[in-house]
Amino acid sequence: MKYLLLSILFTGSAAIAHAQVSFLKITNYTVYYASAKRDKTDWFAIRKFEDAGKTYLLLVDPDELETHVDEASLYTLSPMPMAEARVYYEKSTYEKALRKAEQKSKSIQDAGIQSGMPKETGISLTADLCPSSHPLDRRIFTDIFEQFKKVEQPVPIALSITGIWMREHPQDLAWLKEMQAKKEIYITWINHSFNHRVSKSLPLKENFLLEPGTDINFEVLGTEQAMLKNGLLPSVFFRFPGLVSDQQLIYKITDFGLIPIGSDAWLAKGQQPQSGSIVLIHGNGNEPVGVNDFINLLKSKTKSIAKKQWLLYDLRESVENEFEGSNK
Repeated sequence: MKYLLLSILFTGSAAIAHAQVSFLKITNYTVYYASAKRDKTDWFAIRKFEDAGKTYLLLVDPDELETHVDEASLYTLSPMPMAEARVYYEKSTYEKALRKAEQKSKSIQDAGIQSGMPKETGISLTADLCPSSHPLDRRIFTDIFEQFKKVEQPVPIALSITGIWMREHPQDLAWLKEMQAKKEIYITWINHSFNHRVSKSLPLKENFLLEPGTDINFEVLGTEQAMLKNGLLPSVFFRFPGLVSDQQLIYKITDFGLIPIGSDAWLAKGQQPQSGSIVLIHGNGNEPVGVNDFINLLKSKTKSIAKKQWLLYDLRESVENEFEGSNK
């Protein structure tokens, strides 16, 4: 069993992996769908943009769910509408995950994929970085590194990040990037919207991204551009602020080519993780109860971790393995 999928891309090419590459002069950032073939590998392009005189693509591996950014000129491109692409890749993990997310689209809260790898002993850890006046809760990252450094390095974690958090917390972001550069952790960056608007008075059906007047294009694409400018590699995943959505919004997100990710174990709400759970905590300093619960969970699993009987799993691998060999 592989515990972490590393992005090992074309040696000697201009391929841009998860190393900290920043695109500081992005223009013409657009939704763009195409089969992108190179060296007998068929990637799926979901975005196209220009930077410093070159055209780049954001590409998805339809089976492994890895993403990378590369120069468009290196690929043979066959542009197609999203509906046609979903037929073209219908047997892939990517399309199966999109379908499952859409099947779970009717709930107002916690729609999307909530768990994966049910046969494995361990969890996929996700931490949300919503806008906050508090600093990053660094205990999460130092504790998982200390607990797992002898059995699993780098330790995988998925961070749902907002545009405002990136803008307001440059030092915390630099610290996370340094941990990844040192291969202490491996981060899957999840789009969590740019503004993460929330109202204490509005009902859920009019709250978060369902608030009237929300510019969903900016909330999605603006966050991706902010990621790229900050040297982060956007994943193929999206998490709704507050885990709140409706069926129409779910389909808007899948039309962007993104897979909605929920959670079946929001620790601060008392939800207990099971094998294969996608666990949710907040790393932005706003929810210390959930972080404390996670740290206590780690302590309770110390012996199992040492024996590799309880591990943290890469979110991409969790989703991929859920559909492995299935026709869902």
